[in-house]
Amino acid sequence: MVNLRRGVQFIPIAINLALAIVIGAISIQLFFTPANIAPTGITGISVILNELIDTPIGLMVFVLNIPIMIIGYRYLNGMRVVIITLIAIIGYSIALDTIGPFLPEGGLSDNVLLNALFGGVTGGISTGFVLRAGGTYGGSSTLALIIQRKTGTPMSTTFLYVDFIVITLAGFVFGWEAALYATVALFLSGVATDYVLEGPSVIRVVFIITEFPVAVSKVILEDLDRGVTAMNAKGMYTDSERAFLMITISRSEVNQLRDLVSTVDENAFIVVGQGHTAYGAGFKRLVNHHQKAEAKLDITGKTQGK
Repeated sequence: MVNLRRGVQFIPIAINLALAIVIGAISIQLFFTPANIAPTGITGISVILNELIDTPIGLMVFVLNIPIMIIGYRYLNGMRVVIITLIAIIGYSIALDTIGPFLPEGGLSDNVLLNALFGGVTGGISTGFVLRAGGTYGGSSTLALIIQRKTGTPMSTTFLYVDFIVITLAGFVFGWEAALYATVALFLSGVATDYVLEGPSVIRVVFIITEFPVAVSKVILEDLDRGVTAMNAKGMYTDSERAFLMITISRSEVNQLRDLVSTVDENAFIVVGQGHTAYGAGFKRLVNHHQKAEAKLDITGKTQGK
């Protein structure tokens, strides 16, 4: 039973790792390398070394990550992160040096900008999948995680310093125009990673300050069929008490909500914020897929026991 549960839990991790490894290797060999664009981090250093002394990219990714993984093993308490990261690095390193013959020689396009765009997007998707699996690609990711835990320095700050150094080195090796393209790819990679991790921004969180909270709530409940949360608020400028309403709606309902509120209180103050997803009544079900799978196994086991 325990082995079955662990097997069920490992399936999504394995799928995310496989997608991350394949997409990441394709990103480097199909877009970055043919266009002489160095990605960031350890992979970027490996691409630069490949250009200078013709060392295999995958092999250098693995070799350069060895001391970093030793440091990670020492300073990261979560062995799960270290193990998944190690699997990702080994698979990624092998894929980088073996996937080339299966891809078009010279890449898909001679346009450097297109290669930077698609390389950044696919690289970001790959990073998103490996993070969803619970690991990293080692290198600057692992170092940033260690520094963040030990000093409180934001990971984004560490990434910025490391990426700036790698892009500067790429500028000396491949030219400063290539370094500019690498910066474009870096930006798109971050956007794509966030998209994979969090999904599209499809909901809106609306805050309403009104003198008629009961009437406003009523029209929202009846016409939009959305729940409303009321809280007390005090205007520091007017020194007056007012109700503070919070509503979560879909992106397409924003205009309808605004019109409904204006029919009740045209002086209401409305703030609309973006959100990626919502769980609960009226939105996605709050389900832990791992626990759900384990529950099915428990039921099966009890049935068989009877």
